[in-house]
Amino acid sequence: MVVAASKPVLVFAESLVHFVTLAISKLFRLPHHVVNFFVTLSLVPLLGSFITEPAAMTLAALLLKDKVFSQTNNTKLMYWTIGILFVNISIGGSLTSFAAPPILMVASAWGWDSLIVFKLLGAKAIVAVLINAVLSTLLLHRDIPKFEVKKPGQSMPAYVQVIHLLFLSGVVIFAHHPVVFISLLLFFMGYTHAYSSYQSPLLLKESLMVAFFLAGLVVLGGLQQWWLQPVLEGMSATWVYFGAAALTAVTDNAALTYLGSLVQGTTDEFKYALVAGALTGGGLTVIANAPNPAGMAILRNHFPDQTVSALYLFLAALPPTLIAILAFQFL
Repeated sequence: MVVAASKPVLVFAESLVHFVTLAISKLFRLPHHVVNFFVTLSLVPLLGSFITEPAAMTLAALLLKDKVFSQTNNTKLMYWTIGILFVNISIGGSLTSFAAPPILMVASAWGWDSLIVFKLLGAKAIVAVLINAVLSTLLLHRDIPKFEVKKPGQSMPAYVQVIHLLFLSGVVIFAHHPVVFISLLLFFMGYTHAYSSYQSPLLLKESLMVAFFLAGLVVLGGLQQWWLQPVLEGMSATWVYFGAAALTAVTDNAALTYLGSLVQGTTDEFKYALVAGALTGGGLTVIANAPNPAGMAILRNHFPDQTVSALYLFLAALPPTLIAILAFQFL
């Protein structure tokens, strides 16, 4: 999280969104602001599989705040947008084994690497994310505000972005080698301090909060096995999927998958249903997925009374959630 959410990485991702938007606009001769809306709700959530979901949420929310939310008073547009964003971020991190907290919590216990995760979940998630983004853009294109087209990140040297991307690649590759991992992280923190002119404050506090939360699951989660295992053992894979999707709305999906990983002797169908269900329900509420509060904090000031209705958010996230259900259940 610390490395992926650094300013040069976010500038790189924003530049990628900008160039993809230009390419699609020219290829299909579509309005730039409409294509940008589509790319922000599709490409950025999928980038979450590489720069982590919290970083993808931060980038998408900042882009939407600048290009959409600050330019309109259309409450319907804002609720639809944030609902689709939350769902796509939740399922868009499932292309790798290290980016989405619900997958991260079970990957080691079940021996899931990125290739396995992509085969099980990633391809289906791509389809769901693209369908959600396409349908939302078609339905809302008349309400999307126009903005001036300008190239982002002009003051950020390319070599700084490359160095940060190398650090990011290093911590991902050596995530299971603590000596190398900690050394790279400390080296990265020293580098950003020495060359602070191209940096923004590192998200150390936010990253530590997520780390302590996940550590608490590992330490205390095992104590829940006595009641959880008998309950889950009596459920079919289909019931586990829909049960996980429903429970995720009222609890964090990483907590749910970790508790499920404690059940012994589970089948591959059970494992898929648990993780897919947790990802599916991750956009229904603010507490359903760890990155959601970050997106909410960035965007909520533009809503009436600076408050996001839990009911309207749930209703806005329900259609894209149904698309995700169809993708994970029938593809």
